[in-house]
Amino acid sequence: MQITASTVSLTVDDVAASQRFFTTHLGYAEQQAAAEEFASLARDDAATDIVLLARGTEVLPADQRDQHACGLILAFTTTGIEHEEKRLRAEGVEITMPLREEPWGERLFQIKDPNGVVIQFVEWATPSGPA
Repeated sequence: MQITASTVSLTVDDVAASQRFFTTHLGYAEQQAAAEEFASLARDDAATDIVLLARGTEVLPADQRDQHACGLILAFTTTGIEHEEKRLRAEGVEITMPLREEPWGERLFQIKDPNGVVIQFVEWATPSGPA
């Protein structure tokens, strides 16, 4: 098997709200198609593509239609994490977990989109604690 791309599909209540959030604040663009119950988003870099599906849409199997994206953290490894946190805060995005550094060297912060999807930004630093 050779994987040529990665996509995460998120089932949300308001596709348009999440689409606006990802395009306005996170640099995504509409990829191939969008409709009231569907949006396909991508970036020009290594970020995972995102498909947004409306809860209840009949394109999903019956046992998945009413599920909501939860228990999921969409994580992006980035550089310049302090700048990104300040930029998002300045744009009015609520920082739901402030920037912090874990003893193993992970620097991270989190935000949520309008549908409650947790988005985490990570940058790896030299660990500050014992090995």
